[in-house]
Amino acid sequence: MPRVTSPSPARVSSVLAVAITAVSLAAIFVRLADAPGVVVAFWRMAIACVVLLPWTLRALRRTPLVASNGWASVAAGVLLGVHFGAWISSLGYTTVAASVTLVATIPLWVAVLAWLLLGRAPTLTVLLGVLTAVAGGAVIAFGDLGAPPGADVPAPLLGNALALIGAVSGAGYLLLGRSAQRHGLSLQAYVGVAYAVAAIVLLPLPLLLGYAYVDYPLTTGLWIVLLALVPQLIGHTGINFALKYVDPTKVATATLLEPLGAGLAAWWLFTEVPGPFTLVGVVLVLSGVLLTIRSRDPMVQPDPSGT
Repeated sequence: MPRVTSPSPARVSSVLAVAITAVSLAAIFVRLADAPGVVVAFWRMAIACVVLLPWTLRALRRTPLVASNGWASVAAGVLLGVHFGAWISSLGYTTVAASVTLVATIPLWVAVLAWLLLGRAPTLTVLLGVLTAVAGGAVIAFGDLGAPPGADVPAPLLGNALALIGAVSGAGYLLLGRSAQRHGLSLQAYVGVAYAVAAIVLLPLPLLLGYAYVDYPLTTGLWIVLLALVPQLIGHTGINFALKYVDPTKVATATLLEPLGAGLAAWWLFTEVPGPFTLVGVVLVLSGVLLTIRSRDPMVQPDPSGT
């Protein structure tokens, strides 16, 4: 039997760096796609689902769906659809920096949901992190109250609220995914099922909201394909690869570079400069998330690849 060797630390670090760069491009690709958020979200999940289909089918033959993991996988897919629908839509109403920062609070919402639903009381460090992040969110919202609506950020408070909905639903998706995999479903099978369910959930939304599915410029389609291939498949897959060999806390800490990368890219490409309140709020939110994910409680160390 051939010996299985672990990749070198340099290789793991390189993969993680590429993955974080890939997920940092998600918000930029969404902006460049210039299409309704629910349309972009649907095609992102549908394309990723189709690309992964051969691996999903093989994985389901090895670890089939059963009652103990099936319901969790389906529910996780529903929440994943809500996550992407809400977060991608938020980018049409608020700044990239505010949106990506608020959706990066997924780890602390995991802690809160684990407390409320599973009865796992958070540690003092987690509580401090939650309070710090909430204060940061309040600062961002306070700054947006006095901001005049602009062409690029027409309704910042709505955008911030959608980003928070994306964070909470993303946290629920991660908790349910943990449950599905602990009940015997492989990662490949779980991801394929969750992506498919998310695509089904998102499918009717463009029709219900009066948006076209395909009546967009060719460039829109190209950016959506890149969104599915780069942040979704390269980014998320790379982060999951790193999680096999690196402490989850370190991986989650590294992913906090995503809001910085996305914000800098938005400043360079769209001349989108966050206001002083947003910048202070970003520092507070990221500090709160950092405190939360550095806790030793395993329930608050999820796969952080939310965007």
